[in-house]
Amino acid sequence: MRRDVINGSDIEVVFDAPTKDWSSRRNTPTIDIYLYDIREDLKRRQAGQIDVRGDDGRITGRRPMPRVFKLSYLVTAWTQRAEDEHRLLSAMLACFLRKDRLPVEWLAGALKDNGWPLDVTIALPPPEDRALSDVWSALGGELKPSLDLVIITPIDADRFTPAATLIEGPPLFHWNAGGNSETTQAAPAGNGDGNGATRVSHPAPPAGK
Repeated sequence: MRRDVINGSDIEVVFDAPTKDWSSRRNTPTIDIYLYDIREDLKRRQAGQIDVRGDDGRITGRRPMPRVFKLSYLVTAWTQRAEDEHRLLSAMLACFLRKDRLPVEWLAGALKDNGWPLDVTIALPPPEDRALSDVWSALGGELKPSLDLVIITPIDADRFTPAATLIEGPPLFHWNAGGNSETTQAAPAGNGDGNGATRVSHPAPPAGK
């Protein structure tokens, strides 16, 4: 928005709730991007787990698929003239219609590190249970032209289940039959009986033991 809409002008960008008291104190051209709703997109919920690999490429654990959430923003323009507000809304609508997904180079922090795409929708009809007029009523302000901007983002709760420790050496078998104890180490693959283990025979233990 700063690049394609504001483009060096003195328009301010804020994330405040556009209440009646707030709007009465505005004295400079402003674009307000107010986050008013957060809810999970149940249609995108996926079962299953993702393998987590270490630097050596081995699996170190697993984590469940991330939940996908819709972050809804009320985008409004505030100037002294309605015509200027309409022009800003038009420029913002065109800005978000150009891309259906936020480019990776625009992301920062955890959003950039996890590699998940962030989809964008603009000016779609809101769900039946969430009318924008109700949002304005809750804010205590008068209804104003606005854009409904929705960012769809996966959120990873950082739930991690470690994998079992990798055993690199051959296993040891401890046999105890008839009071005689012996420890045998499995042979490398290709030795012994051809199945990777040394075949050892022992008498059966006495009855009842």
